[in-house]
Amino acid sequence: MNNHVKYNQSEQDYLETLLTLSKQQAVVHRIDVAKRMNVSQAAVNKAIKLLCEKRYVYEDGKHLYLTESGRVYAEAVFERHCIIREFLLQNGVSVAVAEEDACRMEHLISDETFQMMKNAVANK
Repeated sequence: MNNHVKYNQSEQDYLETLLTLSKQQAVVHRIDVAKRMNVSQAAVNKAIKLLCEKRYVYEDGKHLYLTESGRVYAEAVFERHCIIREFLLQNGVSVAVAEEDACRMEHLISDETFQMMKNAVANK
């Protein structure tokens, strides 16, 4: 995550959504992203345009794909989310709250705090 120093929660959320959708279905469309994120198609169009400009995403007309750098970035964000959620669950937080808090915390915590959580989850 250090390569993405200028943190952008929206960017990270879109990349994470594209990653999870691409793992669940053969192709990803803009409408899939809009439904999953509960945002408008216009919001998705704007975000995808920016992600394409940064070369995190490419499209073949109808379908959206992560580039290699986009996939690496998305996987890093997703890993943070999963580790934080698991850390919270292991420490007695309810599933719903752990999921919600992990969504927010994944964008904000330092690498040092994340490594502590990752080590704690691995050693439990």
